[in-house]
Amino acid sequence: MKNLQLLLFFLLTSNLSVAQKVIQLYEGKPAGSEDWTWSEQTNTQNAFNTEVVYNVVEPTITAYLPPYYLATGTAVIIAPGGAFHTLSINSEGKDVAKWLNSKGIAAFVLKYRLARSYTSDPVGELMAKMADTKKLDEAEAAIVPLALADGLTAMKYVRDHAKEMDINPDQIGFMGFSAGATLAMSVAYNAKEENRPNFVAPIYVYEPSIIGSELPTEKTPIFVAVAGDDQLGLMPQSINIYKKWFEAGHPAELHIYQKGGHGFGMRQQNLPTDTWYERFGDWMQLQGYLKKLYPNKYEKLYGQENVAKGSIARMHLLNKDYAELYKYRAANQKVTKPAPNENRVVFLGNSITEAWANVDSAFFAKNNFIGRGISAQTSPQLLVRFRKDVLELKPKVVMIHIGTNDVAENTGPYDPEFTLGNIKSMVELAQANGIKVILASVLPATNFEWRRALGDRSGMIVALNQQIKEYAQQQNIPYVDYHSAMKNEQNGMDVDIAKDGVHPTRKGYDIMEKLAMKSIKKVLLP
Repeated sequence: MKNLQLLLFFLLTSNLSVAQKVIQLYEGKPAGSEDWTWSEQTNTQNAFNTEVVYNVVEPTITAYLPPYYLATGTAVIIAPGGAFHTLSINSEGKDVAKWLNSKGIAAFVLKYRLARSYTSDPVGELMAKMADTKKLDEAEAAIVPLALADGLTAMKYVRDHAKEMDINPDQIGFMGFSAGATLAMSVAYNAKEENRPNFVAPIYVYEPSIIGSELPTEKTPIFVAVAGDDQLGLMPQSINIYKKWFEAGHPAELHIYQKGGHGFGMRQQNLPTDTWYERFGDWMQLQGYLKKLYPNKYEKLYGQENVAKGSIARMHLLNKDYAELYKYRAANQKVTKPAPNENRVVFLGNSITEAWANVDSAFFAKNNFIGRGISAQTSPQLLVRFRKDVLELKPKVVMIHIGTNDVAENTGPYDPEFTLGNIKSMVELAQANGIKVILASVLPATNFEWRRALGDRSGMIVALNQQIKEYAQQQNIPYVDYHSAMKNEQNGMDVDIAKDGVHPTRKGYDIMEKLAMKSIKKVLLP
């Protein structure tokens, strides 16, 4: 399970570039704080053991925009907590934004105005005030209306600029933690159409400081989460919010965790609260907020949810059987010992080889060829199953065609030397067992629809093919150059040869068959 979790994390975060931009919410100092002379500061050495921002004078939102291939058009404004005196900017701000980006959600971390801190230890000052609730309440009473104005202004800004940021103006939510949750609810209760959140997510909300109580007339889904052992006793208050929303007929979901304490945010404590945001993602899916604006070709063909389920199922499979040795187990058992003069050839590869055996099964049958391709596989997986799917079948020849998914980083970062090393190992295994080898070039490709984050990797394929060709020449091994015969001017393939730019059509396979047969006949000559 640990390996699966690491793979999931790798696939989720690899090549995920997060664009960040700080946006001033007002020109000059906003109303209510014109005479503030202090300035925003950051503190990392404090009793909270986290980075906090304090003395915010000029409110901002920091935009974290997901890459286009993940974008859903949904946006969330995030208000970190800190009792309106500090902002827990990482676990309740930046880290949340980055996770939302991984789901294709645009995120905006809000720095709203805070009560003034007079020392370089704002957390220490806050703790002293918390010992005297009257002082804390007085400070919050003065600052919450200003923070509310900042929240409403942030909502309006994002909605006004939604189009230029690829955001659906009807899919903008407001999330907050602790004091930030208080702010989120205040925004929901006081907003007008121009700055009304389409959904809200108060996480461990402090109810007494909320401004307003009238629910929106429009259906506004709400997601609430809290720990039962919250040190500030916020669990009953979160229940009150949920109950009020539920009884008003608004879509509502409440998660109460037995443990987690106050301020769990994105902290990792080896508790169920460590994954509360996954439940939030499930809820967002339920609301229809996670549909991609620009789905890839496979998502268009099979549906985004089905592709996602298939990817997860494959990860589980790889965690149990990395090389998918089960795939041809039954078929291999049916392969009989070759006759003395039988020219048995095994085609070993990935989905291109697997589909070839299906698209033109007659080609394989009439020539006594055996297809052993497995979709999505990389060179190390072929090497692991080489004994089962090649050596034990005792062919005269093996055609090794692999590399596309290495370059596409299906099972890890691409390393051309590692890929070539795996190919060399397969060649050596075959030769040690008296099997002749033919090496095939990687097919042309520019982009991979399932890995759009990688961009154009056609140059890497050209370079890998050159290495394979040079190795084949050194070993006096035939090299089948599919790439030169099938490439276009961009070093990709035209749609008539490969509809998705990677997997050949029947026309593409016809080209490959002619080239493959030419080499096979030469190798089989007495």
